[in-house]
Amino acid sequence: MTREAATDSRQEILRTAARLFQQQGYDATSMNDVAATLKLSKGGLYHHFQSKDEILFYIMNHAMDITEERVINPARSVMDPEERLRTLIRLHIDVVISARDREITVMLHENHPLPPSLRKRINARKKDYIHFVEGVIADIQRIRQSKGGISPRAAAFALLGMINWIYQWYKADGSLQGEDLVRQYTAIFFAGAFQ
Repeated sequence: MTREAATDSRQEILRTAARLFQQQGYDATSMNDVAATLKLSKGGLYHHFQSKDEILFYIMNHAMDITEERVINPARSVMDPEERLRTLIRLHIDVVISARDREITVMLHENHPLPPSLRKRINARKKDYIHFVEGVIADIQRIRQSKGGISPRAAAFALLGMINWIYQWYKADGSLQGEDLVRQYTAIFFAGAFQ
């Protein structure tokens, strides 16, 4: 098997596992379920990944890659702090409600089962994102000379918690569409954090 074929096989396993974890939950999905869905032997699956925990780690790591590529890096390139935060809110909501990015949903819902060493690696990447958001909020507070007493850290956790929870209730065919969410969440956050 070529290196490219092995990489493609691993990616297909991760996509399939992400879909199954999202639909059934991590605990309810076995390695047998993943192998059967892929029409692989269990040994074939173990050839690529040592455990279900390892699969979950790679799914979450890919979710952080998606967040970095589609949210953090584009937001980082925006010079004005207020516009940077508006961009971040829009892009983060887009990623959370995207039907193609099951890895994001799995990461938001299934963090608890990871073994400590793997959880620590994912949490370090999450903390980097929180610090980035915190820094953007602090920059806006300085520019606006906000006196509301809201700490940038508390505001960052509130914003990310608000956005990350959308996956629990959002329906693509529901009355609230992505642009509505972006507009309303941006208004709610700016009204509360920068008084």
